[in-house]
Amino acid sequence: MKKLIKAVKYGVFPLCLLCLFGGCKEPDTVAPRIEEQPPPAPKISTLTIVAAGDNLIHDIIYLAQRLPGAEESYNFDSCYEHIKPLIERADLAFVNQETIMGGKALGHSGYPVFNTPQENGDALVKAGFDVINQASNHSLDKGEAAVFNTMDYWDKRRDVSYLGLFRTAEDRANRKTIVEKNGIKVGFLSYTYGLNGFSLPKDKPWLVPLIDTAVMAGEIDALRPLCDLLVVSMHWGNEFSHEISLRQKELALFMAEHRVDLILGHHPHVTGPMHVIFRPDGGRLVCYYSLGDFISHTQSDRTPDTMLGALAYVRVKKTSTAPSAGESGKSTTTIEEARAIPTVSHYGKGRRPPFTVYPLYDYSDELAALHYKNTTLDYLKGVSLKIFSIYMLNENPFKKP
Repeated sequence: MKKLIKAVKYGVFPLCLLCLFGGCKEPDTVAPRIEEQPPPAPKISTLTIVAAGDNLIHDIIYLAQRLPGAEESYNFDSCYEHIKPLIERADLAFVNQETIMGGKALGHSGYPVFNTPQENGDALVKAGFDVINQASNHSLDKGEAAVFNTMDYWDKRRDVSYLGLFRTAEDRANRKTIVEKNGIKVGFLSYTYGLNGFSLPKDKPWLVPLIDTAVMAGEIDALRPLCDLLVVSMHWGNEFSHEISLRQKELALFMAEHRVDLILGHHPHVTGPMHVIFRPDGGRLVCYYSLGDFISHTQSDRTPDTMLGALAYVRVKKTSTAPSAGESGKSTTTIEEARAIPTVSHYGKGRRPPFTVYPLYDYSDELAALHYKNTTLDYLKGVSLKIFSIYMLNENPFKKP
């Protein structure tokens, strides 16, 4: 007993005594507290797209760009020098190359049967364009040989993607033009209303994609699940008319039903309105009915507005969530902003150089007074505001505040 008292005195409890006094009960245990972790923040990716209308190279333009002492050599860099600072800032830049570039062996030519020097393509790429559309009413101006020569030219340029020309039926069926930038996959398709009276070769009906809703439905539906944003280039509409045709409206609604996100329209040589169309699936389709001429020397007594074009400016946002609680991750891609930047195809009195493109926000009354069409800055702004209304941009969207 003295030993027990001594043990208690000094706080020493043999295991047997703990059992005696505590009934051999295991000490209480408390489950560790597990704090719930908040779900990871969604990943946000953004992308800017700039798109131009018809790059329409009349003979008066390419002859003005001929290098001195070199009869068949050209440099078109000056045509785009004033617009380049804007184009090269975009993540993706699209242009409709209205005229075929079949090579000098077929003879360079202008209206009505075009064959543009391939140096013009070099200048477009140098200006910052990386998606080139070739499907237009002028695609067959120099026959199928020029089509294949144009594809040969673009195939050597690994820095660009081209649309609207195909080598084989398999090429048409299997080629999926998807350009990925900033983690966003952008798919492109292209169609034209016709070929200026020329017909597709009977043994090559796939050479240039014509507007055909049955064919388009299959191609759009096949590309839709492979990309985040689906863009369709449409060569359509009535020449020299700012108005939207009934056929354009029908086609736009058809593409909304097939979940297209963005339509880039061209061909009329003048600008047309842009609309936001609500799709049956709850998404939205942004449609630029006509971006007008990017650079050209189009003459028409019916309208003085052929020197006015526009760049589409589109800002895209992709929101991605990580997998959690047994659910797979998912992403949503939306067009956050869609605007129009008016442009001026400038050429001098007497239909003389310089042939060049300006953003309207950099144009001036002094330049307008030098234009062949003797216009005014107020007139150009008024037409652009009437067409694009609240969507018109009067400044460089890439300009730092």
